[in-house]
Amino acid sequence: MTLRKSAGLAALTSLFLPTLASAQEATLNSGDTAWMLTSTALVLFMTVPGLALFYGGMVRSKNVLSVMMQCFAITGLISLLWVIFGYSLAFDTTGMEAGVVNFNSFIGGLSKAFLKGLTTDSLVGAFPESVFITFQMTFAIITPALIVGAFAERMKFSALLVFMAVWFVLVYAPIAHMVWAGVGGLMWDWGVLDFAGGTVVHINAGVAGLVACLVLGKRKGYPSVAMAPHNLGYTLVGAAMLWIGWFGFNAGSAVAANGTAGMAMLVTQIATAAAAMGWMFAEWVTHGKPSALGIASGVVAGLVAITPAAGTAGPMGAIVIGLVSGVVCFFCATSLKRSLGYDDSLDAFGVHGVGGIVGALLTGVFAAPAMGGFGQVEDIAAQVWVQFKGVIFTVGYTAIATFVILKVIDLVMGLRVGEEEETVGLDLSLHNERGYSL
Repeated sequence: MTLRKSAGLAALTSLFLPTLASAQEATLNSGDTAWMLTSTALVLFMTVPGLALFYGGMVRSKNVLSVMMQCFAITGLISLLWVIFGYSLAFDTTGMEAGVVNFNSFIGGLSKAFLKGLTTDSLVGAFPESVFITFQMTFAIITPALIVGAFAERMKFSALLVFMAVWFVLVYAPIAHMVWAGVGGLMWDWGVLDFAGGTVVHINAGVAGLVACLVLGKRKGYPSVAMAPHNLGYTLVGAAMLWIGWFGFNAGSAVAANGTAGMAMLVTQIATAAAAMGWMFAEWVTHGKPSALGIASGVVAGLVAITPAAGTAGPMGAIVIGLVSGVVCFFCATSLKRSLGYDDSLDAFGVHGVGGIVGALLTGVFAAPAMGGFGQVEDIAAQVWVQFKGVIFTVGYTAIATFVILKVIDLVMGLRVGEEEETVGLDLSLHNERGYSL
């Protein structure tokens, strides 16, 4: 959620100082506070119930409760870890210095562990720090929850909890710190533009998901056995919730009720609509018929791609970003996946990883005023190069760290359920419940 090179930078300058003392000199703005409270609720709404329903409808009926359970459990787990040390690791700015690469360029310290120093009077900009903490907590929640879609129907629940906890500490917190913690953060100093999480959330989760599905291997019978979604109604309702909740995700990242928030809301709607149409028509031309699952996937692809550009792209740029992401994600989630043979169960990489990469790169183009944007980008080629560096670094770091974490967990406790458990379904074998009537 960076406001660098956007109209709202001044509102958050105080956040990235070593202490919040200067921020507390600001005056509470009830309008900004109300908007951030609303945005926080909207982003949490994206995970539970939005993502839970979106993913729950796409798995087979014997696994619907397991994937929903994973989304709820991750919400609880990450909420607690965020309070204990996650917020501090991501946003503690101790030791950071512009242009100096040191340990604190990669991750924060523990000066804010257990939310030390937080009071009802603590402010970030013109709203309570407690609201900012909760707002950022919802981003930390949905990122690991997105990964679930890549390995759905085959990971042990105990292994999932351990993986998510370790991944949150070693991958999410450092990437968030490098991009969003401010001056002295590695990718912040590079000049990477990521308004609301294209790099931090979507590339991060998508790449981790790809690595996870490769490490775990394909589902039993894939691809010869039909594994059609059991309830696309759930998926469409979940996609609708994601679409609505994303206004908190993107417009809320302006951290104020201002013009930047308004423009972020507009371009989010435009890009999402364009991506939905792009995916739908690409599928129509390729397969002869448009599908409900396709248009829902296109919606999410557009939401993902506009996320890094939401604070800097203009309406026409949003249309291009949406159309490109819809078409590219369609082919990556279908043709590319089939040709390479990996089992990304619910297309976490094809939609979030690829959509995040497309959006991050196109942000460098459409943030420029010459392309109708609102960022301080004069040299488009130079900014695209900066965005590319950010993408490559994130892909490399996330892929390597995720692979190591998974291999260690597999060695210690095992990652995958047994063949019989997978055949019966995770609802019964892991939770002793059914998500459907016999």
